Amino acid sequence: MQPSNTLQSEDAYVRRLSSPIGRIELTSDGANVTGLAIEHSGSLPRDGEDERPCSVLDEAARQLAEYFSGTRRSFDLPLSAAGTDFQRSVWQQLNQLPFGSAVSYADIGRATGRATAGRAVGGAVGANPIPIIVPCHRVLASNQRITGYSGGDGIPTKVWLLDHEGISHR
Repeated sequence: MQPSNTLQSEDAYVRRLSSPIGRIELTSDGANVTGLAIEHSGSLPRDGEDERPCSVLDEAARQLAEYFSGTRRSFDLPLSAAGTDFQRSVWQQLNQLPFGSAVSYADIGRATGRATAGRAVGGAVGANPIPIIVPCHRVLASNQRITGYSGGDGIPTKVWLLDHEGISHR
């Protein structure tokens, strides 16, 4: 993921697609995927806007369809997410998690050089603007419990994603 100071409100391109976890809304600056929102309570952040697709969003939609059908295990897309240096370091760690594997918040904290920053790691994971593609759903508590999920319908969405990848959770 490339560091960026681009704000999501400046994204010029929007594309929506259906998925097993609800509608998904992708945003782009024209060169990179900058956001992914999962439908919550029947709505998406930019439902009132017309779709404005671009080639990077078309490719992201194709790769997401493959992921949901079970034929794709990793994403190969240009990404740009606005965030602090610490948030971007957490998101880089998330990008290294392979399909079907999970880590704890403490593992991410250690990997970013902040072993005791569990709460900060949780905040950065929850602030991930490109879930699924940047797999924040693969982060669990140290005891493999689900502590929450900010995308879609929350925990049921995370359970679906974990089950889809065969990741054990309690």
